Amino acid sequence: MLHEHLQALPVQALNGLLFFGIRPRSVVVGDIDLTEIKGENVDYKGKTALITGASSGIGLAYAEEFARRGTNLILVARRADLLKAAEKKISGFSNVKIELIEMDLSTLDAGARLVKAVSAKKLQVDFLINNAGFGTSGRLVKEDRAHIQSEIVLNVATLVDLTAAYLPQLLERNFGAIVNIASTASYQPVPGMAVYAATKAFVRSFTSAVWGEVAGSKVRVLTVSPGATKTEFFDVAGAKPMGSLAPVTNVVATTFKSLEKKRSKPAVIDGGGNRLLAGVSSLLPESLVIKVAANMFMPK
Repeated sequence: MLHEHLQALPVQALNGLLFFGIRPRSVVVGDIDLTEIKGENVDYKGKTALITGASSGIGLAYAEEFARRGTNLILVARRADLLKAAEKKISGFSNVKIELIEMDLSTLDAGARLVKAVSAKKLQVDFLINNAGFGTSGRLVKEDRAHIQSEIVLNVATLVDLTAAYLPQLLERNFGAIVNIASTASYQPVPGMAVYAATKAFVRSFTSAVWGEVAGSKVRVLTVSPGATKTEFFDVAGAKPMGSLAPVTNVVATTFKSLEKKRSKPAVIDGGGNRLLAGVSSLLPESLVIKVAANMFMPK
């Protein structure tokens, strides 16, 4: 039985179950729906995308790709210097309009403040990319409670608030998309990163539920789960990646490919290897998956 063989795999062979895992270059995934047709005609030009965490990493990569498609930008991040650098970079190859909003989104009123700031500029949001977030690592008993509270607020509360704020507008126009960034860490509990993995599991569950609520409309709601990616994440979290890191452009390409499919899906995992291994983890006993994760990420 497959299940019995999987249980016999050594811990090292299960590294890929987690979002830091080694990514095979090419994997044939059996969940590809051949009835899906790529190329849904999405009109990006002249629309506006609101992107949080837009000053670097995945957020900046989203901004660059939207700009290439002629979409105006509202870029939100804490660091004004990096926002200005992002604006300069994008303006070097695109003439789209760019609005910068310097704001810390890790407070409970952040969503309301951001919506107010966007409204004050009289801007209409067509695409919302909830990318801002961070992770912490270490045993929960040694975590700084204020820091993990900010982590939960940013990763969960602000994301929910912004989704709730802009979804009615998109539905009224029957156009647009909301993309919420989760992680392949959402597919299993991760001792040593307990709070981070749990927040991303919430994001995936929440977004899938909202996807179900908008069924029948032309509004797309999508969870994107990257694996280990070349960003500041590991430096901020104080963790070390296992295996190679994917370029941020892969995450963006996966997102647009999913948004442009004729048949909408609630979630997508970046990388064929990550998709396969997330599926494998669901076949294993949860206790085994947790032990593997603890072996990898718990402080020694």
